[in-house]
Amino acid sequence: MTEEDFQAKPTHDLPVVLEFIESRIPHVRGEILKNEIILWTIRDHIVEVLKNLRDHPDLRMQQLIDITALDTPSEPERFTVVYQLLSLAKNQRVRVKLTTDENMAVPSVVSVYSTANWFERETWDMFGVMFAGHPDHRRILTDYGFEGHPLRKDFPLTGYVEVRYSEEEKRVVYEPVKLTQDFRVFDNLSPWEGMTDIQLPGDEKAAQPKVGWKPAEKM
Repeated sequence: MTEEDFQAKPTHDLPVVLEFIESRIPHVRGEILKNEIILWTIRDHIVEVLKNLRDHPDLRMQQLIDITALDTPSEPERFTVVYQLLSLAKNQRVRVKLTTDENMAVPSVVSVYSTANWFERETWDMFGVMFAGHPDHRRILTDYGFEGHPLRKDFPLTGYVEVRYSEEEKRVVYEPVKLTQDFRVFDNLSPWEGMTDIQLPGDEKAAQPKVGWKPAEKM
């Protein structure tokens, strides 16, 4: 397909767009899933692929909307890193995917899209996916000293520690999570009726008579 033929086609003709991308952009294989173009590549070629998608005059994927990941622990490369691209000029979206594991770093694409700086930091923080060559490879959402990555499938729902500010030490302290067993005893109809000796704020008012109200007299 020539550039002239491609330019004559509407941008919503996804099979034509996908065919054009696969014929012009090396190191990708594509599919159409739920009316979206998905491009698969490998770690070593992600910078080249995104740069070509950005700079090709008939594609112009000049905006990186987001970078995120999926975690499938049963797979040898458990993480699928997802890049969301947008071309305002062509009114077209493309999703680029690759896989990696806990030890192999993905090349940073900050040199291609400056917005990747925070997106890669968020993906590292939440999933533990490393990005080689990132200019500021730090956590961005969790606190200093946080252990683990919250969006991994094997991360415990209650976390490892809880954080609070200690007035005695005048700093943020980390403590093991402790769940009072009484909070696990529930009544199916009314959860709070299942509590044992735990008094919640406001319970002391329940035993006090209401002031200014009297039941209606029976006729």
